[in-house]
Amino acid sequence: MKKNITLALLASSLILASCKKNEGHTLEKLDNEIATGFENIKDSTKSHRDTIVVNDEFKKVTLNKEFTTLDGNKISFKNILNENKGKTIVIDIWASWCPDCIKGFPSLEEVQKKYPDAAYVFLSLDKTEEAWKQAIEKYNLKGSHYYLNEKMSGEFGKSIDLDWIPRYIIVNKQGKIADYKSIVADDKTFLFTLKNSEKKDQ
Repeated sequence: MKKNITLALLASSLILASCKKNEGHTLEKLDNEIATGFENIKDSTKSHRDTIVVNDEFKKVTLNKEFTTLDGNKISFKNILNENKGKTIVIDIWASWCPDCIKGFPSLEEVQKKYPDAAYVFLSLDKTEEAWKQAIEKYNLKGSHYYLNEKMSGEFGKSIDLDWIPRYIIVNKQGKIADYKSIVADDKTFLFTLKNSEKKDQ
């Protein structure tokens, strides 16, 4: 509630200041400046809110969910995490039918270049295994790949509050969730969390 009041006060101040400064400007320019101000306020509050590590773990139903590997074997999400134990793990939940997922690949590739020691885990919710495998090759996705034949609204999706893809989750070196819900790979909070996870043992 306090956060909402703060946002409202900051927004009001911004609007008043903009009105005084832009009496001679067009309404369109004023709207653009106000919109930019809102984005800056949102980024600022998000950074302050999310920079603290979320000292939490995945639900049991999440950990027990079984995925298909590229060679057709089954593996639980818990074992996927265990295979990367001791590393910072960046999880990308995606699908080849998702335009925003595809748009996000170049940003994630830049992240991989900057933080090569992190483990990158791609969890696909594609409609078919064939589409999943073709997309990995087409977009040259580097990392560990797993497929789940479920919709976003399926059991796994519900267990992690999945309402949008791509969805990025960072697990720190102690196996705790550090960033639970980012939707772009160049998000300030996502990058801040990854930087901190990689520069020190947590």
